[in-house]
Amino acid sequence: MAAAAGGDGGAGGAEGGGADGGDEPSPAVAPGRAQMFSTVVDTFLEKLVAAGSYQRFVSCYRCFYKLQPQLTRSIYDQFISQLQTSIKEEIQEVKNEGNLEELFSLLDKIVEEAKDREEPAWRPSGVPARDVRSALVPFLLRHRSHLRRALQERQHRSSSLAQEVLKGRDSIAELQQVIQARQEAWQAITKEQRELIMALQELQ
Repeated sequence: MAAAAGGDGGAGGAEGGGADGGDEPSPAVAPGRAQMFSTVVDTFLEKLVAAGSYQRFVSCYRCFYKLQPQLTRSIYDQFISQLQTSIKEEIQEVKNEGNLEELFSLLDKIVEEAKDREEPAWRPSGVPARDVRSALVPFLLRHRSHLRRALQERQHRSSSLAQEVLKGRDSIAELQQVIQARQEAWQAITKEQRELIMALQELQ
């Protein structure tokens, strides 16, 4: 009976294992680039500490270690701690100045949105001249269109300025004619006044 019970238990265990094993595992979420960057920094610090091991530190200061082994260990621990803290602070400062957290998040978003695209991504053809043309031609066409619009605006502005100059010249010519007419009229009046004065003098 014990054997039978054991057999039943084994069967039950197998069934339980099959039921648990039947659940599909949830898909693993890929770490973000910010997390990957932090992992790289941590790995770098681990390798740095491993490269500067206590044994190597002692081998460089062997005489001092023989005199003060405990103090040597304390100095080493403080050195490693301050080195790690200094590196982390400098890396954090670089991240803050370069706004890397936001850039990493933006890059993750771009990559995530690109997954839904059906059209294939651009790939180099292997012919540099063709790749350069495919990249430069659209830019040059847009630049040419911009230059044409700028040229048309300049031509229109030049035409408007030319018309204003012509109007100004016509106004100056009219003004010169008016001045000349008034000058002639003034000269005529002056001549009449002189003749009148001379006539009066003769009468006297």
